[in-house]
Amino acid sequence: MEQRTLGKTGRNVSVVGLGTWQLGADWGNVDPAQAQAVLAASAEAGVTFFDTADVYGDGRSEQAIGAFLADNQGLDITVATKMGRRVEQRPENYNLANFREWVDRSRRNLRTDSLDLVQLHCPPTAVYSNAEVYDALDTLVSEGAIRNYGVSVERTDEALEALRHDGTASVQIILNAFRLKPLDEVLPAAKKAGVGIIARVPLASGLLSGKYTKDTSFAENDHRNYNRGGDAFDVGETFSGVDFELGLKAVAEFENLVPEGASTAQAAIAWIAAQDGVTSVIPGARNVEQARSNAGAAGISVNEEFNEGVRWIYDHYFRESIHPRW
Repeated sequence: MEQRTLGKTGRNVSVVGLGTWQLGADWGNVDPAQAQAVLAASAEAGVTFFDTADVYGDGRSEQAIGAFLADNQGLDITVATKMGRRVEQRPENYNLANFREWVDRSRRNLRTDSLDLVQLHCPPTAVYSNAEVYDALDTLVSEGAIRNYGVSVERTDEALEALRHDGTASVQIILNAFRLKPLDEVLPAAKKAGVGIIARVPLASGLLSGKYTKDTSFAENDHRNYNRGGDAFDVGETFSGVDFELGLKAVAEFENLVPEGASTAQAAIAWIAAQDGVTSVIPGARNVEQARSNAGAAGISVNEEFNEGVRWIYDHYFRESIHPRW
């Protein structure tokens, strides 16, 4: 598995990582043993980067990773977690006292004295420009509670603001074949600043797996069911903000681009990994087969014809509705 330097952390991580939102059982039920098997399969396939958050399953995702690493202490895995979504989303809640509380909880869950990377978890927009927030994060670094910090964002303007602050080591942003706006400014600016880019929602909540039809249903507690209108959080996190049935039509076009020998999901992941400035792509996996298949995307190449096809699909189906929003 190719390794790339994760921005200012200086750590090398796999170009295909593992997103672990689903291991917190927020996308339907996930057996704890199955979660451990997914983590093991990913590591065996060369994945060295796990992304989690303190709210995924109210800590269950972090706890699963902590248990896995405790049982596999020889593995060199970088773990990124996130904080900030455990309280009402008001800018004043992003302060040093709360940061200490949240970080201490994550350290307990992950069974570590110092967190590799902590990301602000899509906070209110005003937080990204607040110098006191970055001062508080710098304090946690100086105290040894965290080694590095970054941000997870909804919008490109939030990413560009975070890049103005020297301590920002990484930016996590939605980037996939149905969400191209980060290519315009964010990736070039991050590369210039030496900041890592973590691409999340690479399969548009599974749309780009090519496995869904108009008759596909999702569990009651699956955000692809309850958040299609953005009732729980930013709708851009669910199917990348695209209409489900329109997304299915676009996937049919995308499947015509997939190289021989690759799955639709692998091609989607490989395309993101090929974009200049991307450090790691973090698809989720609910089972061992998905974990292995996702990791296998690191060996898939895409050509310029593929790139042109992706841009045509985006322009034809999504640019008008998606590009202005995020």
